[in-house]
Amino acid sequence: MREQLTHLLREAMKAKDSQRISTIRLINAAIKDRDIAVRSEENVEGVSDAEILSILGKMIKQRQESAKQYEEAGRIELAEQELSEISIIETFLPKQMSENEMMKIVDQTIVEMKAVSIRDMGKVMGALKQKHAGKMDFSLAGARAKEVLSNS
Repeated sequence: MREQLTHLLREAMKAKDSQRISTIRLINAAIKDRDIAVRSEENVEGVSDAEILSILGKMIKQRQESAKQYEEAGRIELAEQELSEISIIETFLPKQMSENEMMKIVDQTIVEMKAVSIRDMGKVMGALKQKHAGKMDFSLAGARAKEVLSNS
């Protein structure tokens, strides 16, 4: 993942695509911040690709919230910049699964984990995040898991 980011940053620099350059640099900065936070004697390599996907997901959510606030304040140009950054960040994420696929996987995970009550919610969400990082909208998945577990 890091190599891909480095390669695409070089390409953006050659193409003089300033928006893409700045967005990739923001991604790299977020990853480096996280690397520093988790670095220890046992973990000298930094964050994993799964954690990088999580970072990218958080960056997208932050930009969606910012774009919404900018639109409400009438700052359309700033909202467009945030949306542009979102589209660039999304190119690094795996293809998102459909809502139907997500619901099936949540249901299947609940059965596999033998989850029977809302107390098992954390266990189910942990398994989903481990297997499907970056591919699933976890707010929707959490709502589905809560719905299924509440009716059990």
